[in-house]
Amino acid sequence: MAGFGKTVTALTRFDQRKNRGYFISWTYGKVMRMQKSLPPLGWLRTFEAAARHLSFTGAARDLNMTQSAVSQQIKSLEGYLGQPLFQRRPRALELTEAGITYLPVVREAFRTLLRGTQAITGAQQHAVQVQSNISFAVNWLAPRLPRFRAEHPDVQLTISTELWEPREMAEGASIEIRYSLRPSDTVRTEVLRTEDYYPVCAPGYDVTLDTLEDQPLFDCSNLLSNWANWAEDQALNWRNPPITYSTTYLVSLSVAMAGGGLCLAHDTIARGLIEQGRLVAPFPHRAVMPEAYYLLLSPQAEETPGALAFADWLRHEMAADTLH
Repeated sequence: MAGFGKTVTALTRFDQRKNRGYFISWTYGKVMRMQKSLPPLGWLRTFEAAARHLSFTGAARDLNMTQSAVSQQIKSLEGYLGQPLFQRRPRALELTEAGITYLPVVREAFRTLLRGTQAITGAQQHAVQVQSNISFAVNWLAPRLPRFRAEHPDVQLTISTELWEPREMAEGASIEIRYSLRPSDTVRTEVLRTEDYYPVCAPGYDVTLDTLEDQPLFDCSNLLSNWANWAEDQALNWRNPPITYSTTYLVSLSVAMAGGGLCLAHDTIARGLIEQGRLVAPFPHRAVMPEAYYLLLSPQAEETPGALAFADWLRHEMAADTLH
């Protein structure tokens, strides 16, 4: 190694005096050799998105790519690494042991790049990426954002919405508000709110408990706070009528507001609409909601004043809303 160092020094001095282009070419070649020891950054970003969604389609939507392009990049990365990262099932993806091992390494690398970039640009103090489901973002968060803006005008928010409950926080997200049965065990988590749920419909919609099962019923899919459990909670003779499901409360609430039937809701997503006179709760009974709202804080949030300010504001708004 000593001989190699002397050679470099001699070449450097020679280049500085007589042939600068030779030195630049030598350095560029060395950098390119270093780069070839890592896969392209785009492949890694695609892998992280596909692993987060366990879906090439979900990754394509996040990255504004086609599903076939995502699939091709994953195949290229697997070829580069020499082993598969996903098990392809008929309707789902599963991480292989190699994928499970590689995923946290890739995520931490992106977090390091993000922190470094923010440190250089000076953005880390005020830029905050918030992740939540789209119903919460539209029905609860959006109407309150002007208050946050007035209190914290220097904080720049980026709000990322999901239809389904994500398995992991999105890359770069500082804060997530998750509607879930149980919190994540990978980041700092706290309960924001537990609630009751109940049916809602448009004002003037003609319905009684006796005619409820004959009405068009709507709900958000894959939840335990559903029609059957609400009926069982008050000992109704429920005959399991047909129910139309969607992947977000936004759809079922919109149908109910249009007078198309009834849907289930809870205060976080429906109270504002009830106060505006766009929905009513036709029955007094409320059932305890198994799901709850959780606040998740990523490691970088602890180091970002803007993220901490948003988290404190969110807790305060939730507490005030609960007392309302």
